[in-house]
Amino acid sequence: MAAELHVELVAADRSVWSGEATLVVARTTSGDIGIMPGHQPLLGVLESGPVTIRTSEGGTVIAAVHGGFISFADNKLSLLAEIVELADEIDVQRAERALERAKSDADAAAERRAEIRLRAVAVR
Repeated sequence: MAAELHVELVAADRSVWSGEATLVVARTTSGDIGIMPGHQPLLGVLESGPVTIRTSEGGTVIAAVHGGFISFADNKLSLLAEIVELADEIDVQRAERALERAKSDADAAAERRAEIRLRAVAVR
């Protein structure tokens, strides 16, 4: 079994992160899933939520992912999402304001996006 897997985290408008990892945890429509080197091939639908990538160098990459797909084969993992925001790029105060605005506007989709951003920052 290989000791690492190659990960591509891609948003509709950009490549967000690419590199080697030992573990990736994401939420699918079937529940949370952890992908390690040698995992069985899979294709799934991503639920909106935080994605955690344990890099081969021992670091951690956290991203807020909003919908998309996950695919794994031959130790190559692709996470293709509509929107991806790295936790380090998220402005917490802006996300908190967006959450309050979404609540006052009764905009459930915007509220969910803001909550996911804040959860991703909390994980980091």
